[in-house]
Amino acid sequence: IAYKSNSLDGGYGWVVVVSAFVVMGLTAAVLKTFGLFFVEIQQHFDELASMTSWITSITIAIFHLGAPVASSLCVRYTHRAVVITGGVLAFSGMALGFLGLDMVWISLYWCFSGLGISFSWIPAISIVSHYFSEKRALANAIASAGECAFAFTFGPFFQWLIGQYGWKGALLLIGGIQLNICVCGALMRPLKRAKGPGAHKTFNWMLLRRLDFVLYAIFGILAAMSFFVPPLFLVPLSYSLGIDESWTASLLSVLALVDFAGRLLCGWYANLHLTRTVHLLAMTITLISTSLMLLPLANSYLSLAIFTSFYGFFFGTTVAIHITVLADVVGMSDFDSALGLFMLIRSTGGFLGPPLAGLIVDMAGDYRAGFYMAGATLILSAVFLVILDQFQQRREEENQIKTKPEKSALSYPSLHFLKLQNRRYQEQDVVE
Repeated sequence: IAYKSNSLDGGYGWVVVVSAFVVMGLTAAVLKTFGLFFVEIQQHFDELASMTSWITSITIAIFHLGAPVASSLCVRYTHRAVVITGGVLAFSGMALGFLGLDMVWISLYWCFSGLGISFSWIPAISIVSHYFSEKRALANAIASAGECAFAFTFGPFFQWLIGQYGWKGALLLIGGIQLNICVCGALMRPLKRAKGPGAHKTFNWMLLRRLDFVLYAIFGILAAMSFFVPPLFLVPLSYSLGIDESWTASLLSVLALVDFAGRLLCGWYANLHLTRTVHLLAMTITLISTSLMLLPLANSYLSLAIFTSFYGFFFGTTVAIHITVLADVVGMSDFDSALGLFMLIRSTGGFLGPPLAGLIVDMAGDYRAGFYMAGATLILSAVFLVILDQFQQRREEENQIKTKPEKSALSYPSLHFLKLQNRRYQEQDVVE
């Protein structure tokens, strides 16, 4: 599918960016703040924490498993249709959870929420990349920042809803708010499509045979193994240092604010095109790993807040740029398929990372060990970015070498023709 270039980098595209900003907030931010319902549901059904945690696990699993399905539907139909469907599914999951029959049924109902988040998040971030080319990094950064902005406000707001209406009433109201995803989806006007050579009409599974995509997918797995660890152990580490609960809670607010700032600033810088996006991503990953390695050195609230701010800022820069790098790796013709596959493959890292870090923490008897594990894994992920960059540069050089003989082959016949013409003129002069 080829998209007309006159639809890119501005105009109605900014309406799409704002719509995606809201969708990010009504999906990822809601999932981030679901921990507020954890204790309420656990106490209501008198269940173990391990049983209650399955609700979150199932939602995250369905979100990632639904990513290729959402991408294939975007290729087959339109991003608008898939986002609207996602909004209806997200509302259905919350509304059915309102019934609160038992833990098993609630877990099943949340499958709708996970699928709804997947069907909303994937098309929203995808269509932004289609609408923008030169300003793609900035547009993606602004859209992704919706997650931070909404998460910062949803925490106290959801807590207030639970206090006023109970956890069941809060779920129903949040589901009603998520219906606004359908409004945002309706605003995501499809770009005009023109059939051209090499157009893709179906989901492209052959991306799994492309070395550049595989290298980037491996990076995604290793990065995901690390990204889920710091939020998991930041609060316990703070408690182990004797920091008060109220101050510990403020660390999460600091994390959200610097994450928001990192996304916007990285998007702005990437939009200047001073650095290759893959180089920028490698730098941000290296800085995150450095921050995680230094964070365990904190021995007070101030030092912990400083290292947390560094981590949150560079995490935001990574989130802002990694989708743009994926588009650069595979090209826009395969981007929808690549996004779905990348999210599915990356999920394995998200599932393996926290248990592995927990095992290391148990063996070491210190929460700091989890941060060291996350930092080391990120350094390894940066190695695959370097390999990817070398592969891309070598391929570009080979393409340049291939084009040179073609140009010279075209120039030699022209030179030969001129020589023949000159010889004929000389012969005519001799005859005269």
